[in-house]
Amino acid sequence: QVESAGMMDALRRMRPTCIEDIVALVALYRPGPMENIPTYCEVKNGLKDLESIHPSIDHILAETQGIIVYQEQVMQIAQVMAGYSLGGADLLRRAMGKKIAEEMAKERPKFVSGATANGVDSKKAGEVFDLLEKFANYGFNKSHAAAYAVVSYQTAWLKANHPVEFMAAVMNCDIHLTDKLAVYKREVDRMGIEVAPPCVNRSAARFTTKGSTIHYALGALKGVGIEAMRLIETARGETPFADLNDFARRVDLRRVGKRALEMLARAGAFDALDENRARVLASLDGLMAWSGAVQDAAVSSQSSLFGGGEDLPPPRPAKAAMWLPGEKLAEEHLAIGFYLTGHPLDDYLPALRRINVDTLSTIAAAAQSGPVAGYIAGTISSRKEKKSAKGNRFAFVSASDPTGLYEIVMFSDVLEAARPHLEPGSSVVMQVRADPAGEGEVKLSARSCVPLMDAIANAGPARLAVCAGNSLSLEALTQTLSAYKAAARPGKKGKLLLRIRDDDLAEEYDLQIDDAAPLGPELRQRLRVVPGVLELVEE
Repeated sequence: QVESAGMMDALRRMRPTCIEDIVALVALYRPGPMENIPTYCEVKNGLKDLESIHPSIDHILAETQGIIVYQEQVMQIAQVMAGYSLGGADLLRRAMGKKIAEEMAKERPKFVSGATANGVDSKKAGEVFDLLEKFANYGFNKSHAAAYAVVSYQTAWLKANHPVEFMAAVMNCDIHLTDKLAVYKREVDRMGIEVAPPCVNRSAARFTTKGSTIHYALGALKGVGIEAMRLIETARGETPFADLNDFARRVDLRRVGKRALEMLARAGAFDALDENRARVLASLDGLMAWSGAVQDAAVSSQSSLFGGGEDLPPPRPAKAAMWLPGEKLAEEHLAIGFYLTGHPLDDYLPALRRINVDTLSTIAAAAQSGPVAGYIAGTISSRKEKKSAKGNRFAFVSASDPTGLYEIVMFSDVLEAARPHLEPGSSVVMQVRADPAGEGEVKLSARSCVPLMDAIANAGPARLAVCAGNSLSLEALTQTLSAYKAAARPGKKGKLLLRIRDDDLAEEYDLQIDDAAPLGPELRQRLRVVPGVLELVEE
């Protein structure tokens, strides 16, 4: 129930006055009969009259607003209407619940015959049997529903009154299940709860909270064990690590393992010690060797007079250029399993808006009032191809944009043309049909699919201003622009400006760098990592 806003909404509409209301709601909140929840609520609140199925059994359904909810009601109806014995009614319930076709075939004429003998019209008896069969497919017994109801109400109360702690606890329950953590992250975003990224100076081995923030667990990263992360948590204690050398000195990196350290680096867990993730990743071998030497010296007490291996010179950091934002997110996705601190499409949103491409949240909201058509962008995470009964291939494609995760059906004609563009990590723009699927969800099907870069080739801005402070590295800016122009794809060109903000004089100066530069999103990604660049403004 944690993932569904529908349960909370139904509770509000029902305005429960006793535990029996909640028991009934939980029993109804199943894949088959959810369409009966509004009816139950309306009858209970006096907005709709209770509808009679048959006078002989209305008293059995009075407590559940005229709706068949519990297995016991199925058995009682069989007894009262069709003259079943207690044992016979239980056999009927079992046959219905387990969908035993042979047994059901025997029971229908028996039920209709018994009901007819009790004065019930044979057509009505058949209709009642159909109802029983439908509801027995999902029905709880009442004691089962009551147990679920207590837990559901407790979790609903915790989620409503202590949302941060509750969601952290839920994430800890599934700390090794990346797919579920991605769903919980989406729910946390919907609730407006901040999630701090993994950090060796702030995060614990498990999910923790501080104020209104959930700190992402080090142990939730792929290929990282909880116990290895507890070594880091214990070594840190109350004193944060000062830098990478301090980290390697205080933690025996051999016990943590290279694979785990690589995932920590990719996820940005060392950003507080060195923001260049590529350099951290390239330096791990040297750090592990030095850490082992320091730890061995400390254990054997054969270090210098300073003790603890302090005389062993720390390794020099490796040389590596910082990852571009897109590369950083790709590595983060590899370690975490989903995009946590950003999305590959973030830099492309202005260009996508210019060609009328919607976000998932926008198209989902529009589809709640009926089917809509439009365009949506997405970064592919997986593709599962299947074959229809007619032998045609189709696929379920999982993708995401900055507003959420989604799955889209792609039929054979579209799939054949789009297959080369559907590799994990690729970004595309798709023409889609969106149909409402209940509880704010949508069902998406693709009508066309093209690579993202082809779609936005001519969607650049007229001017792009690079806003920088006094600390701007002109050399780095020059090198970045030269490399970009040498490798840039063809596209719409515009003016590129350098806007210097003088911190001392509180003034700004505009310098035109290029009057015919291709102002694509790739340029934004390169400029964002230039030292001294504050922001990029499209004009």
